[in-house]
Amino acid sequence: MPRQAPLWVLVLVQAVTSAASLVVEIVAGRMLAPYVGMSLYTWTAVIAVVLAGFSLGHWWGGRLAARPLRRALVGAAMALALAAITTAGAVGALFLAAKPVLELVPHPVGGIVLLCLVAFFLPSLFVGVPAPVLAQAAIASAPEGRTGPALGAMFAAGAVGAIAGTLLAGFVFISWLGSAATLVTVAAVYLGAAAACLGLAGVSRHVPTISLAMLALGTAGSAVLLPRSCDVESRYFCLRTVDVSARSDSPVNMMVIDHLTHGISARDLPQVMFTDHAAMLDGLARLRATRADFSSFFIGGGSYSVPRAFAHAGSGPVTVAEIDPAVTAVAMRDFWLDPAMATVLHEDARRALLTRPEAVYDVIVGDAFSDVAVPQHLVTREFFALVAARLRPGGSFLMTVIDYEDRLYALASVVATLRAVFPEVEVWTEARRPEPGERLVFVVVAGSASTRQGNITLPSPDQTRFAVLGPLFIDGLAARRGMILTDDFAPIDRLVGQRD
Repeated sequence: MPRQAPLWVLVLVQAVTSAASLVVEIVAGRMLAPYVGMSLYTWTAVIAVVLAGFSLGHWWGGRLAARPLRRALVGAAMALALAAITTAGAVGALFLAAKPVLELVPHPVGGIVLLCLVAFFLPSLFVGVPAPVLAQAAIASAPEGRTGPALGAMFAAGAVGAIAGTLLAGFVFISWLGSAATLVTVAAVYLGAAAACLGLAGVSRHVPTISLAMLALGTAGSAVLLPRSCDVESRYFCLRTVDVSARSDSPVNMMVIDHLTHGISARDLPQVMFTDHAAMLDGLARLRATRADFSSFFIGGGSYSVPRAFAHAGSGPVTVAEIDPAVTAVAMRDFWLDPAMATVLHEDARRALLTRPEAVYDVIVGDAFSDVAVPQHLVTREFFALVAARLRPGGSFLMTVIDYEDRLYALASVVATLRAVFPEVEVWTEARRPEPGERLVFVVVAGSASTRQGNITLPSPDQTRFAVLGPLFIDGLAARRGMILTDDFAPIDRLVGQRD
C-alpha cells in the first residue's frame, strides 16, 4: 500500500516535472533552428505539438488515476522513465530524421511540424501522464474538507513550475549547457521524479522502471556523443564557421547562423564580397554616398563583411547594432573583425536607433531577411519612419529582401511601406532573367533621390552585373500585391513564405 504522501512532496514533484517539460519546449525551438530556422512557424509548431502531447498524456494519466493509487503511481513512474528515454532520444531523433523529413516534405511549414512530431511529441506525451495521478494522490492524502486546497496547490505547482522552466531554459540552460546537455539534464530530472513516484507508492524496487531508467541513461550518453550542430550556441543563435578556402594560405570562412549562410569573408580580400546581397549593399552604398567619409549604421552584424569592407576602404564612422554578442565574438575570432573598425552595439537595432536621437548617418543598411524568419518590427512603416529620422539630408537606406520570382508579395509590401515614408524607392537585383519560381535576392534602396546610374558591375566574387528594376514594373507590383506593413499588422512571415 502507498504511504500517506505529504502534500509538499506531491507539490514538489509536480513543480519539478512541469518545469522540466517547459525546458524541453523552449529547447525544441533552439534544436530545430539549425534545420529550419527560428520563425513564427517554428514556435507555432513547437507549441502546438507539445500541447498536443500534454493533452493526450493528461487523458492517459486520468485513466491511470482511476486505478488503485499504488498501481497508478507505479504507472506514473514508468511514464516518467519513458519521458526520460524519449527526451534524451530527441537529440538523435532530430539528427537522423531532419534530412529525410525535409526531403519528403519540401514545404517549410509541413517540414517544421513533422520534425516537431518526430522529436518532441512523445516526450510531451509521457511527461503529461503523472499530473492527474499526482492530483489524485493529493486528494487522497488531504484531510476531510481540504481536498479543494490540495487540488489548487497541485495546479499552482504546475503553473509555477512552467514559469520556472521557461526562465531557466531561456536564461540559463541553453546558453550555459547547450541543447543536448540540457535535454540530458531534463532526462535525469525525470528519472528522479520517477524514483519519487515509486517511493510514494511504497515500492523500493520495480524492475520494469529500473530497466527503462537504464535505457534512458544509455540514450542520454549517446545524445551527448552525437556530432554538435553548432560551434557556438548562444542565447539567440546556433553559430557555425565553415572553411571554404580554395588555398590553405589564403583563408576564406563562411558564417552559418541557424541553418542559413549569413556571410563569407576572406582574410586577404576584405573588400571582395562573396554573396550577391553583400556585393549590392557594399557597392550601392558607396555609389549613393554623398561624400567619401560617409557614416554608416548596420542593422545586424553577421560576419561583418560589409562593415569590414567600409572600414578598409576608409569610409567614415561605422556603427553596427548586433543583438548577439556571440556573433561579434565569432566574427572577431574567425572573420578578421578588428573591434577598432566599428562601434558595436549589442542590442536590438530598432532600440539602438530609438534611444540615440542625436546620432544621424549618411547610410543605414538593413539585412534582416532570413528565409521565412524576418523580424517584423524591422519592416514596418513606423520603423522606416525612425530610419528616415536618423538619416542625414541626402542619406540612403538599403535593405535586403528575399522573395520568390512567382510571388513577390514580400518585396511588393516592403516597397509599398517604404514609399509611405521615402520619396524615392528602387529595387536592385542581378541583371538576368530569373528561372521560374526562383528564390531571388533583392536590395531595396530608399532615399530622397534616385541612384545616378541604373546598373553596376561588382565582384561577388566573380564580376556580376546588377541593375535597378523598371519603375513601371515596381509601380504595378506594389499596387497589385503590396500592403502597408505596420507595427499593428505585419504578416511578413506569410508574405515571404514558400511559393504557391
